[in-house]
Amino acid sequence: METLQVVWFLLVGVLVIGYAILDGFDLGVGFWHLFAKKKSERSAFIESIEPFWDGNEVWLLTAGGALFAAFPPVYATVFSGLYLAMMLVLLGLIFRAVAIEFRNKVDSPGWTRAWDFAFAFGSILPSTLYGVAIGNILRGLELSAVGDYTGGFFALLNPFALVCGLVGLSMFALHGALYISMKLDGEVALKARKWAEKTWYVFLLLFMVAVGYGIKSCIHGIKAIPLVLVILALVSNAVVFALNKKAKAKPAFITSCLTIACVMLAVASALFPYMVPCTNNPEWGLTVFNSSSSQLTLTSMLVIALIGMPVVLGYSWFIHHVFRHKVKVEEER
Repeated sequence: METLQVVWFLLVGVLVIGYAILDGFDLGVGFWHLFAKKKSERSAFIESIEPFWDGNEVWLLTAGGALFAAFPPVYATVFSGLYLAMMLVLLGLIFRAVAIEFRNKVDSPGWTRAWDFAFAFGSILPSTLYGVAIGNILRGLELSAVGDYTGGFFALLNPFALVCGLVGLSMFALHGALYISMKLDGEVALKARKWAEKTWYVFLLLFMVAVGYGIKSCIHGIKAIPLVLVILALVSNAVVFALNKKAKAKPAFITSCLTIACVMLAVASALFPYMVPCTNNPEWGLTVFNSSSSQLTLTSMLVIALIGMPVVLGYSWFIHHVFRHKVKVEEER
């Protein structure tokens, strides 16, 4: 039974990492959408993610479904305690989806500008709130004996969580800039490399602040594996900077994927065996072992996952392979 519980902890982690890598770049593209001065550039940004963005968001839905089935008390605590934040995330994702579909439906500068702003807003809001949510879970929540969140909304806006929110935003912005430099060419790609270089410094500074603050205030103390993964993330991030400097867009983007994976693995290893630590009484915390479904449920789901995951991975690879070519930015007259 314990082996199954750990396996499902890892599987949920894989889904979250997959979402952070895949949806991370198109959320990052949405961030830079604000800084594109030409209409042709903004249109090219959206065209570069158009075949992927909805499929990327499926990873989030799958992760939520897996969490609900494998660890129901964790799902209940997180989604009820962070209810307002989750609704804001949903609002942002709705704005993104509608903006992509509607911005070209009416030939009007005001209409296009409004939906461009909605697209950027719908990208920045989830990027930040994901980090805030992870920061709060890392720090721990105030829970009752039955796992209900008892803290108020403003307790979620603590300094550590807000720093983590900025880490998430800067990490996705860097990832998105690298993706733009890989998918587009010419002047826009050069501009994106400069964006990536500037954002790299911001992400590094915020990440180091979050790590230092986390080690100081995290109730779990210092563990070897998270620290090793943090070091790997820093090394990988340094390689991203070097590759971006040399205009090696594709290797830089792939290395950025590795950096995000290391960051998320560091979070998971710092939490384990907890999934939701409790600040007011550690014994009330939700762990992998006290909040899982039955053995039958975990076993049945594992069989389904072993069949479904290769299909999802195969589809993701196929769609990115088919649309692997660069997007051309049209000349404005």
